[in-house]
Amino acid sequence: MKEKDRRSFLKKIAIGTMGAAVVPGELLRATNIIETGAGTDGEKEKATTGHRTYNNAYEGEFLNRVAFPLGGIGAGMFCLEGTGAISHMSVRNRPEIYHEPTVFAAISVKGIKNGAKLLEGPVPAWKFFGQHGTGNGASGTSYGLPRFGHASCKVKFPFTDIELGDDDIPLTVQITGWSPFIQGKEDDSSLPVAAIEYKFINKSVKSLEAVFSYNAKNFLAVDGQGSNTISATEYGFVLTQEGTAEKPALHGSFAIFSDAADTVVDHCWFRGGWWDPLTMAWNTIRDGKIRATAPVEKGAPGASLFVPITLQPGTSKTIRIMMAWYVPETDLHVGQVMTKDCDPDSGCCSGPADLGVKPVRQSPSPNYKPWYSNRFADIGDVVGYWRDNYSPLYKNTSLFKNAFHASTLPPEVMEAVAANLTIIKSPTVLRQYDGRLWSWEGCGDDWGCCSGSCTHVWNYAQAIPHLFPSLERSLRNTEFCENQDKEGHQGFRANLPISPLKHDFYAAADGQLGGIMKVYRDWRISGDSEWLGKIFPAVRKSMDYCITTWDPRSTGLVEEPHHNTYDIEFWGPDPMCSSFYLGALRAMIEMGNYLKKDVARYQDLYGKGRQVIETRLFNGEYFIQEIKYKGLNAPDPAKAKSFGGEYSPEAIEILRKEGPKYQYGTGCLSDGVLGAWIGRMCGLDDVIDASKITSHLRSVHRYNLKKDLSEHANPQRPAYALGHEGGLLLCTWPRGGKLSLPFVYSDEVWTGIEYQVASHLMLMGRVPEGLEIVRFCRDRYDGRVRNPFNEYECGHWYARAMSSYGLIQGLTGLRYDAVDKTIYVDSKVGDFTCFIAAGTGFGTVSLKGGRPTLKISFGSIVVNKWMVSGKEVRI
Repeated sequence: MKEKDRRSFLKKIAIGTMGAAVVPGELLRATNIIETGAGTDGEKEKATTGHRTYNNAYEGEFLNRVAFPLGGIGAGMFCLEGTGAISHMSVRNRPEIYHEPTVFAAISVKGIKNGAKLLEGPVPAWKFFGQHGTGNGASGTSYGLPRFGHASCKVKFPFTDIELGDDDIPLTVQITGWSPFIQGKEDDSSLPVAAIEYKFINKSVKSLEAVFSYNAKNFLAVDGQGSNTISATEYGFVLTQEGTAEKPALHGSFAIFSDAADTVVDHCWFRGGWWDPLTMAWNTIRDGKIRATAPVEKGAPGASLFVPITLQPGTSKTIRIMMAWYVPETDLHVGQVMTKDCDPDSGCCSGPADLGVKPVRQSPSPNYKPWYSNRFADIGDVVGYWRDNYSPLYKNTSLFKNAFHASTLPPEVMEAVAANLTIIKSPTVLRQYDGRLWSWEGCGDDWGCCSGSCTHVWNYAQAIPHLFPSLERSLRNTEFCENQDKEGHQGFRANLPISPLKHDFYAAADGQLGGIMKVYRDWRISGDSEWLGKIFPAVRKSMDYCITTWDPRSTGLVEEPHHNTYDIEFWGPDPMCSSFYLGALRAMIEMGNYLKKDVARYQDLYGKGRQVIETRLFNGEYFIQEIKYKGLNAPDPAKAKSFGGEYSPEAIEILRKEGPKYQYGTGCLSDGVLGAWIGRMCGLDDVIDASKITSHLRSVHRYNLKKDLSEHANPQRPAYALGHEGGLLLCTWPRGGKLSLPFVYSDEVWTGIEYQVASHLMLMGRVPEGLEIVRFCRDRYDGRVRNPFNEYECGHWYARAMSSYGLIQGLTGLRYDAVDKTIYVDSKVGDFTCFIAAGTGFGTVSLKGGRPTLKISFGSIVVNKWMVSGKEVRI
């Protein structure tokens, strides 16, 4: 080991970059790796840098928090942890983040000492104490049962692969968890199902006899509420909790079954007090026995299925465990249903079918019912479909995986994009009875956080428009139909079930203006000009409302107080929302010209606004807000309603000196040209001078990216990034002028903003700066402290983080226009291979020496023209 490497290594340990705690054994191991070069690539990376290799395996301390969601879109989920454990069981149409049921697989190898173990790696130390119930010894969990000594996990979305090993057992165990996810096939991707395959490889020179088992308490059972049973299904069992007349939402079923014809099922664990059921279940496993018990009428505490295994030396066997659930009722209802303000011209009164949503049966309940309860009659129906269609669903999901991960883009980018696709499988996303999408912003621990497919948050999310474009268009239908009144005011939070809503608060400027740009994007992705023609009158009404409300003096800027994604109102012209305004105007011009509509007013405002934003709101380095509250149509800020509450006498004094609370003024805002980025994501050209956009973004990187936050004061929500971690602050004031009370989240770090800034930097050719931001973000989510597959903001699996999908377009410029049948490429990384999705299929695009090629993996993509770096290339 070179002396300089040794000093560097010891310094990293001293400042804590090797992890929260480095024990002597780890220190010796790391030193040996550096000196000898032995170890996996991941171990070498950790030993020399303190970081894991991006988009590679998780092991050791990096495995601590890994939990990968399995389930369908809007169908609920559970997580397969990096150790092989089951957690986050959230199948009751709401998040249950800390629901870790006693559900586990086990193996018992006969004839060897310590041959019975759970098919899981070591329990992470953070679970020992501090979790719910651990003060009482983690009663009834499986933590105390023997398990394998080593685990590693590598994810290729939507599959997660775990490898287990142990000195006591001459088996290599490979575990694969997955659930259907096929681009463009929203129904197949919305199934309430998952599967875990266990592959056993005999690495000894002797024949091995073993018994595999899968075991579960009835975790759906609710004490004292209706009846619960465990019934039979072919090669498995079904856990059920019955609903009651007063609480029909209690009803639910969860099936666990195998594909092995020699499966034996114990439908009823030993019944007794204390921990008798789990004790006796373990005794059966320990002794390598198989127990067959018929279903009982009531009171079954748990069930197991058993599959005998015989393995010759060097041979393998795979056992498939399939899971399906059915929870058709909820007590979930959001918002007050209104009818009097519904605009007949928008189509909302006559139903969403007018805008291209396929006709379906109306929900029989006033509460939310999941889409799958319309598709399937009961748990038996789901089980039958899953069993019969497992192979084609596996094949097509594998096609998606292989195409997506064929990318040659930087590993930190692919890790960021893939990790946040798990949001689509999380309880953040719901799909109501008629198939339309409705989503929270994120997941609270036990309930959804911030309702209604919030437009100003979902603006950032770029994954679903490309992966499931028809679902994304259902959001536009809701926004411009049920959410919009006769004046064009658009509520930014939809009711659930979706219905015309009450208009009793501000519209969100960024949300409503962003929706106009997204109509343009969704039209270009789908190629559905008939849909555009039907929705355009409502879009025009929305645009005209925005002009009248926020730009009544026709300046080309948003200047009246405007509510936005920071849950406050900006007063006076600001570049963030004004860039949305310019993007919306540009989209209206493009759509209007196509439909042969008069767009002269929009052209005039666009020209004015662009000139003013590039001069008056640009300080030579970055864009700034011009705080203004006098001479507006709006009332005194102290009397205006806001989430910020009433103005106290102290706040009145600040108003007199600085202006309204919660502004940013001369600050360098990370979202300062957000509308310009969303415009590019939507297929529009730059709506502001490119050199000024680049200057702003470079300033954001220079001033707002902090490599160590230990001296940064954050009195707001610090847990997103703190201490010696790095991250991109929402705003800084490099030239001074920080207000006494700037906007309420200004000192925080949000991954969704980090990714949009990184993507925008890449679009503008500043790839190194963009990649640096991505790396700081993913280093916080490396598995040691946070789950790499759960980027949170106001809740777990926060939707804004799907801005990460924009990194693909940022690096490659890759997008498909279904209207003109054109693929656009504008690479910032030279030659590449990358995933591409269209409404009709998916595959990969490769660029080599300026020549593009398309490889179709699924469906079809019709290409009439290629545009590479702004020039047509004939193939």
